Amino acid sequence: MRPARKRKLVDTVKADWKVSIRRACSVLKIDRSLYVYKSRRGEQAELKLKIKDICQTRVRYGYRRVHILIKREGWAVNPKRIYRLYKEMDLQLRNKVPKRRVKAKLRADRTEPTHSNHVWAMDFVHDQLATGRKIRVQT
Repeated sequence: MRPARKRKLVDTVKADWKVSIRRACSVLKIDRSLYVYKSRRGEQAELKLKIKDICQTRVRYGYRRVHILIKREGWAVNPKRIYRLYKEMDLQLRNKVPKRRVKAKLRADRTEPTHSNHVWAMDFVHDQLATGRKIRVQT
């Protein structure tokens, strides 16, 4: 559970049961320091917008490539933060749809040869001589 959610729980227990913060934290087994803690990290809204813009213009880019582009623009951001925001915004790469192959049923059947020299085939034979030289022969 995230710290913000835990703070909300402490607030609801405090309001519903009219108890002190200390009592609410002890009942929920949450440190009071977590309740009082104020994050020093700035808001990520501007960075999120930048990531979203890049991902909309370059759909096939993953978080690593997005991180490189953001670094080029002068942002000092860790790739782990880019990865976290990338996942939060649900910008995972879409899987490529595999090419549809022609099924064997749809292919034309081979015709049976009706007389000699009607069907020809060729093959390559690879071998190596005693000297180590490789040879290829078409048969």
